[in-house]
Amino acid sequence: MNFNTKLIHAGVSRDNITGAVNVPIYQASTYAQTKLGGHPEYEYSRTGNPTRRAVEELIKDLEGGTAGFAFASGSAAIHNVFSLFSTGDHIIVGNDVYGGTFRLINTVLKRQGLSFTVVDTRNLAEVKAAIRPNTKAIYLETPTNPLMQITDITAITELGKAEKLLTVVDNTFATPYIQQPLKLGADIVLHSASKYLGGHSDLVAGLVVVKGQRLGERIGYLQNAIGGILGPQDSWLLQRGIKTLAVRMQAHEKNTQKIFEFLKENKDIAKIYYPGDPMAKDFKIVKKQMNGFGGMISFELKKGLSIQRFIEGLQIITLAESLGAVESLIEVPAVMTHGAIPEKIRLKNGISNELIRLSVGIEQVEDLLSDLRQALAKAK
Repeated sequence: MNFNTKLIHAGVSRDNITGAVNVPIYQASTYAQTKLGGHPEYEYSRTGNPTRRAVEELIKDLEGGTAGFAFASGSAAIHNVFSLFSTGDHIIVGNDVYGGTFRLINTVLKRQGLSFTVVDTRNLAEVKAAIRPNTKAIYLETPTNPLMQITDITAITELGKAEKLLTVVDNTFATPYIQQPLKLGADIVLHSASKYLGGHSDLVAGLVVVKGQRLGERIGYLQNAIGGILGPQDSWLLQRGIKTLAVRMQAHEKNTQKIFEFLKENKDIAKIYYPGDPMAKDFKIVKKQMNGFGGMISFELKKGLSIQRFIEGLQIITLAESLGAVESLIEVPAVMTHGAIPEKIRLKNGISNELIRLSVGIEQVEDLLSDLRQALAKAK
């Protein structure tokens, strides 16, 4: 089945009881049982809900995994995966990750006895040097947030397997439409499904897909034990959003390419971070493991231009934390999404105070270009 068809028909795409072409919202906390001590498919909605199961089966099929799991947020999904590990375990983490992941690691997980080494996962020698006897996993984003760095997933997973480590990939920016890490060797894939998979800025959700029955059983146990599950209403919205992922991603990518070309030729732009830049050092890996370039682009203005006047001067593009929606969203990571990272660490990792991240929506691109032009004029 073609991927675009899978988006609509994979997983549980209809209600087998009534024939409804959309799985209903099963707004139930518990389910009637016919036998004492039996094992019904559904017994309590923390453990399982038909609407949630539909979206879990869908993302499992789209990522080519063994089992999928839906959580109340991307952060809840990340926390659930890190809960696989025990006090004293060590994990290698990419140096350019979402600020909320950094916050979770440094204010919660370290307190619970996990240890972490931060590396540039594009550098295999650096990753290998960070491995200790108690290392259990390598965790990374690709493309990264917000610098759009690309890690060679196949190379990392081969190293992980040689060292008996799990490889965990946050695939939020690419989505399975562009990149499928499990097929490249990863063990676990994560999504902040609030972003491209939902696509409409109307839900908060996280997804996990695993490869291997045993790993699926462990994640499933933790999902039920911890309880940070996605509710039926948001599960229904998420499945509906996923069905239009292909047409949205095509529009996102087309618009982003034109905005990249505009920024590249504009004398007011100092630097651009975009997976589709043929001059970028990671471009060969992009072409090897991705089917497109996505809808995210970051850039810096030339010195002397006011970021505040530029951002606040935009009329169509919205200043907001999040990404991957039908509307274009813009933010400054240093004071917004990555504000939890101390400035010294941010600067070391390349996230300058001047960096701007743009999630390109599906509006008419001429309107977006016009908005950028007039805001740049206000920045002078």
